[in-house]
Amino acid sequence: MSKKLVLYFSVYESTKKLAEDIAKEAGADIVEIIPEIPYDSDRSHYSLLAKLAKREHDEDARPKIANSLPIADYDTIFVGYPMWWYTFPMIIYTLFDEYDFAGKTVIPFNTHMGSRDGGTYKTVKELAKGAIVKEGMPVEMTAAESGQSENIKKWLAKIGV
Repeated sequence: MSKKLVLYFSVYESTKKLAEDIAKEAGADIVEIIPEIPYDSDRSHYSLLAKLAKREHDEDARPKIANSLPIADYDTIFVGYPMWWYTFPMIIYTLFDEYDFAGKTVIPFNTHMGSRDGGTYKTVKELAKGAIVKEGMPVEMTAAESGQSENIKKWLAKIGV
């Protein structure tokens, strides 16, 4: 039996809720990816977050991760994130730049407001060198916040986890 970890980055709690549901259904440990410089989590400031996300994307930024992530201790790693500007937040690039996923099974999941995975699952396959990357699970943001246990069970069965 493989040791499973759910890693996630979340600003507005949607991805956090989905990550918690996945960890529960998969019997996995869970760790948040915490940025060194926190993002504003006040949804009424969304336009400011969107501008910052766009600037990070345009500058190919690599925001620093504040906490150490126990990647080496796990065989199967779920990686979760919200969609920002039709891709994942730049801190997810930092994750794949700084950690070795070779020999691991990586399973992406994300929250979105209509863009599904935006092609990020293909990007995960490119960045997680030497890893087996399984089919991901995109969930609309408000659906993620209301709980997805039944859909997660079906998805996990489909991908053999």
